[in-house]
Amino acid sequence: MMVTIDFKPEMESRLAEQAAALGVSVEVFIQQIMESILGAPVPLESQQRKQRFHDWLKSHAHITAPPLSDEAISRDSIYGGREDRQL
Repeated sequence: MMVTIDFKPEMESRLAEQAAALGVSVEVFIQQIMESILGAPVPLESQQRKQRFHDWLKSHAHITAPPLSDEAISRDSIYGGREDRQL
């Protein structure tokens, strides 16, 4: 169904600002608002999910810690001597 709505200019600019902040078009933003009001989930397109995941990965690119060694994550190094202390 297609519906035409005439917004006041200030409302239209606020919608455009918020849509841009979310990285979606005004049409998609309004559809998401209506979906949330009606209680239906807004499915993300596969490409949108992929892009959000890649953006998240890039946001963590500054982390350059080396991976932990096998010894560092072994059960003995984590729990070593714990049983003795509990007795």
